[in-house]
Amino acid sequence: MPSELSTDPHSRAALPLAPSLDPTLAAAHMPRHFRPLERRVLWICLLAMLLGSAVALVARLLTALIGLVTNLAFYGRISTEFSSPAGNHLGLWVIAVPVIGGLIVGAMARWGSRAIRGHGIPEAMEQVLLNESRIPPRITWLKPVSSAIAIGTGGPFGAEGPIIATGGALGSLIGQLLRVTADERKTLLAAGAAAGMAAVFSAPISSVLLAIELLLFERRARSLIPVALAAVMGTAVRYLLEGNEPMFAMPAIATPALSAVVAYIVMGIATGVVSVGITKLTYAIEDGFEKLPIHWMWWPAIGGVVVGVVGYFMPATLGVGYTNIASLLAGQIGFAGMLALCLMKLLSWSVALGSGTSGGTLAPLFTIGSAMGGVFGLLCVSWLPWLQVDSRVAALVCMAAIFAGASRAFLTSVVFAFETTQQPHGLLPLLGACAAAYLVSGLMMRNTIMTEKIVRRGVRVPAEYTADYLERIAVGEACSRDVVSLRANETLADVQAWLSTEHAPAKHQGFPVVDEQGQLLGVVTRRDLLRAGSAPDAEVRSLLHRPPIVVREDHTLREAADHMVEADVGRLVVMARNGRQMVGIVTRGDLLKAHAQRLREARESSRHLGGKTKPAV
Repeated sequence: MPSELSTDPHSRAALPLAPSLDPTLAAAHMPRHFRPLERRVLWICLLAMLLGSAVALVARLLTALIGLVTNLAFYGRISTEFSSPAGNHLGLWVIAVPVIGGLIVGAMARWGSRAIRGHGIPEAMEQVLLNESRIPPRITWLKPVSSAIAIGTGGPFGAEGPIIATGGALGSLIGQLLRVTADERKTLLAAGAAAGMAAVFSAPISSVLLAIELLLFERRARSLIPVALAAVMGTAVRYLLEGNEPMFAMPAIATPALSAVVAYIVMGIATGVVSVGITKLTYAIEDGFEKLPIHWMWWPAIGGVVVGVVGYFMPATLGVGYTNIASLLAGQIGFAGMLALCLMKLLSWSVALGSGTSGGTLAPLFTIGSAMGGVFGLLCVSWLPWLQVDSRVAALVCMAAIFAGASRAFLTSVVFAFETTQQPHGLLPLLGACAAAYLVSGLMMRNTIMTEKIVRRGVRVPAEYTADYLERIAVGEACSRDVVSLRANETLADVQAWLSTEHAPAKHQGFPVVDEQGQLLGVVTRRDLLRAGSAPDAEVRSLLHRPPIVVREDHTLREAADHMVEADVGRLVVMARNGRQMVGIVTRGDLLKAHAQRLREARESSRHLGGKTKPAV
């Protein structure tokens, strides 16, 4: 009859195995313990550093190309100087310039690649989630060229979005040329994107955070370190080429009073509501273009008409607008000017982005947010002076909060505002305002300005990054200890007769098989034993077709789950820590049961000083 290892589920008894079996089990049929870093990450780090340096040079070339297109389109001169279109003297002809740019971008999208449309980050996210981070190689040059044309002809976008997309495409290209895993390719994509943002804004830390919050969907050492090194190299090359001055220099600000901090948090709440409205407005405009009875190739030109008309009445809305942001943060624009810039930039940018042209979202959102914050700040200074609000700080916190609300890149927003201004006293208001905007946005809107487009295509985007719960639990804590083993020389007839009884051990779905010396030979399932066609006098050993698949009790359930997938089995024999004794079996069902504690922690509330547990509302 089958020999029970233990009929008591609390027993710690174990069936001894021959020591000679240890090397075989450890070498061939037992998973390795997870290591946060492997030596191969050194190779990825080297690639990331080279990539970061290259992307910084590409960023310099792209800004030069934007300058060339801007000077040709608005001033009729050949120069790569990064100029603002706001000083043009074209009169009504200024309306035609964005239209021409839209026609060129539409043609490039139709006959080059439709993926160049939009600001690039959602498309990169989609490739990460669905296509193993494989971006088509032609995007590496089509995206920057199309963006340079769109922005250079007056498009109200920032250069950072296309550079982020180009850096990601270059990282993906390297990951496709070399023999790397899909995870390593994702790391290179994120490293290129982070280096691009760092090279534009001299903001390496927020660039790393952006990669984590919007592209990596994880925070693991194997990806974090290469991305950080790429951002460092991108910033270092920028320092070498353009100096280390902050992107948006502003006068020093004082430590905020308590009343002012509360006011900034309230502004963050208002900005969160606005960020939701802006996201919905942008996609409503995009939906409107979808209903037009003409090919999408012509949509950027239609959007260009709006850009041109708005630019005729308010030239400051044309182009990247980095100087506008700097002026707003320095308090150099009056109330009427800030209000007009906020509304007109929103109109121009939302229509242009909705039309499907090529451009970024960061700079326009920062312009809209800082202008709106400046308006809030001046209102507080005039009507509520006792709050001690600084209008420049109000512009700063709303600049960050609008991005936090629209994209939910919370930490990126806070750190970005600090890095680009180097104002340490702004950190506290930034943290409060961005947290408030994030909270409001999360309660009011399911998706973000970065994810709405791809969610509509059926892509499921992770919204939260939590530690793997199975990593917290050892196999020994979750496995079944009341293991019943079968002897290899038993006949199927005897075993089948035993399985037909009402004994609880006979109801198990899997049974370890041991030989006369107690060595583990493998595992058979209940279905294998009852399957028709097997000769009744055949021995149990005849049903074994593979060596035993085992795991040690000090492995994690995540390692056990991965081992099951790789071996294509539904249960593993659990060995003691010394690898010489069988102590239990872990099944797929045990993996699912392990999540019961996680669900209780998330859904049940209780008083720990007496009182009954009740479901959380």
